[in-house]
Amino acid sequence: MASTSAQTAAQDAKKRGNSHNHPLTDKAQNAMHSGVDTLADKAGSAEEKMRDSLHAGAEALSEKQQQIQTAWRQSEVRMFAKRNPLATAGIAFAAGMLLTSFLRRKG
Repeated sequence: MASTSAQTAAQDAKKRGNSHNHPLTDKAQNAMHSGVDTLADKAGSAEEKMRDSLHAGAEALSEKQQQIQTAWRQSEVRMFAKRNPLATAGIAFAAGMLLTSFLRRKG
């Protein structure tokens, strides 16, 4: 069986115009070419799947961003902050002071 494969490889080499008789080398070369081709196909498929997945993720993220922006524009908190900027700053300051005092007590 091995000699038949070697003979086939030698015949293939002769068809390609290679007059050297290196059946084992030719057989190894053919096997490597096949392996590289298979690897390239799998890598291409994986790349395509990854690109599709990233594209779908980007679309979902963009959609979510639009929803959040719309919700923020209609938010009561935003309206209050626009109408009462000084009160908003005071609330933020008080919340910061409370958080700081809680964190100091735990540490």
